Amino acid sequence: MINRVTIKFYLLCFVIFSCFSLNVNAHASLEEDTAIAGNSHKAVLRITHGCNGSPTVSVRVRLPEGVKRTKPMPKPGWVLEAKQEKLDKPYQSRGVTVTEDVREIHWKGGSLEDKFFDEFVFRMELPEASETTILYFRTVQECENGEFHRWIDIPGAKDEVDELESPAPSIILIPAEG
Repeated sequence: MINRVTIKFYLLCFVIFSCFSLNVNAHASLEEDTAIAGNSHKAVLRITHGCNGSPTVSVRVRLPEGVKRTKPMPKPGWVLEAKQEKLDKPYQSRGVTVTEDVREIHWKGGSLEDKFFDEFVFRMELPEASETTILYFRTVQECENGEFHRWIDIPGAKDEVDELESPAPSIILIPAEG
C-alpha cells in the first residue's frame, strides 16, 4: 500500500532528478541542488565557459522573489554591485522593517578566460515554503567580444527540462520540518 510519505518521497526524487538533469547540461549552475526553506544559504554559481573563445567580463544574477538579506562575496579583480529595489512586501529583520533589499548582483570588470571556470558566491536567506518548490536564478553572462549567454529559461508546465536551450540555474527548496 502506498502512503502519503511514499508519494512525497517519489515526488521529491522526481524533482531532484529533473533539476539535476537541468544543471548537468547547463553552463551556469549552482553548486548545490537543494536547500532547506527559511534557512540561510551560501550559493555558489559556476560559470564554466566564455563565449566562442572570448573571456567572460560580466556576470549578473537576478534573485527570485522571497529571497532576503543577500550578501554577495567580492572577487579580486572584479567590481561588485548589489542592486537594491523597493519591496512590494516589507519584512521584519532584527527589529527593523526592511523596505528595500538586494534583487540583483552584478560582478563586472574582471576577465575569466574561456579555458577556465570560476565561481561567484553569495549568501541569502531563503523563503519559507510549505511544499517542495524550485527557485530560479536568472543569470546573464557577458563576454569581451560583446556576446551574451542568457541563462534565463525556466520550464513551463509542459516543457521538458532537458529541452531548454539556456536553463536558469536553480535550487530545489525543501520545506523545513517542524
